[in-house]
Amino acid sequence: MLDPTQQFFAATPESVGHARDFARKTLSSWVLSALGEDIRLCVSELVSNALAHGTDPGHGFLVRIETDSDFVRLEVHDSRSNRPTVRHPADTEVSGRGLLLVEALSDDWGVEDRRPFGKVVWSRFKAGGTTC
Repeated sequence: MLDPTQQFFAATPESVGHARDFARKTLSSWVLSALGEDIRLCVSELVSNALAHGTDPGHGFLVRIETDSDFVRLEVHDSRSNRPTVRHPADTEVSGRGLLLVEALSDDWGVEDRRPFGKVVWSRFKAGGTTC
């Protein structure tokens, strides 16, 4: 297993792009670029959810990525304990599809409590047997 890497981001809209870049650079350094597009899209969705629903005023969020020979695990840590749920919006709704994308692109995803407060929303992706 490679050492996990993480980065803290301010709760600003610009942080979505910065978090995607962080994921791209991390995966590239681990020679896992083939997984990059799906993971970067999930980073965008999970970070956008953290910004919209998961960060208290004055708090940012943490993105953590770790890998072993089987999986890459993406985590977004935020400061609120509210649990996200998959929605099935009507065709006319312009939002609400983010977790549907995460569910479709990842091999698994879920939510865990974070201490002393908040939650961790995670997703994991098969690494394709790549030895790290």
